[in-house]
Amino acid sequence: MKKTTVLILVFTFFLNQSCNTTKLNRTNTFIAWQPSHQTDTGKDFSEAAVSNAIVEAAMETNPKMKEYKVWSLGNENVHHPNVGSNTVIEHTSAIIDGKISGYAYELQDANKHHPEVFIAVHSNGGTKRHAIWGYIHYGDQFESANRELAATLLKAVCSATDLENRGVLLDSTTGRNDYRCKTTGKLSFYSLDENINTAPYRVLLEVGDNAASRDFLLNPSNQKKVGGAIKQALADWLENKRTRN
Repeated sequence: MKKTTVLILVFTFFLNQSCNTTKLNRTNTFIAWQPSHQTDTGKDFSEAAVSNAIVEAAMETNPKMKEYKVWSLGNENVHHPNVGSNTVIEHTSAIIDGKISGYAYELQDANKHHPEVFIAVHSNGGTKRHAIWGYIHYGDQFESANRELAATLLKAVCSATDLENRGVLLDSTTGRNDYRCKTTGKLSFYSLDENINTAPYRVLLEVGDNAASRDFLLNPSNQKKVGGAIKQALADWLENKRTRN
């Protein structure tokens, strides 16, 4: 009897997991992932490589959804394909020698697929903190929902790793940018601007610090942990959102 009961419980668990995965697969949800394309981020450390590994791990984690990676790394048809800041006009909205920027290329590519969710993955620098930060755009109608999503992702990553949760911040608060949202006039992150990015749900994650978290970030096991935690938390958030609606 005991063996029969255990088998029933196991069967029920996997049946529920299968149903949940199928339910998400049947949706029209499209996820756009944007790993950093910055390679000028310290000696023997490529933020682009680390961010891409985290994104690849996320995309490989169940449940599988409609997902797409936008990345300009190595693209000779754009300016600043391997370097640049998400907060600077020259690196984002500027046209140089007739070319758009790597960031502009990535956002145009993402918009073609009409994503519901857009997640950018970067690593911080100069913070002296082994931590994770979430950034959202200031002032649009989805600010509250994006704050909730970012907080959910941060909590999941911190539960799966030893990264410190530094909370959700507005892109208008960094003080290091010269790019501005044309709607609010506030300093902004190009990738999160609702005038540039058509996805309603937009979050930028700064995972670790390229000095304080160097060994952690270069560890493939940790990259998979972070990516897996982000994906699972995202899937749960989407499912809860649909249930509430």
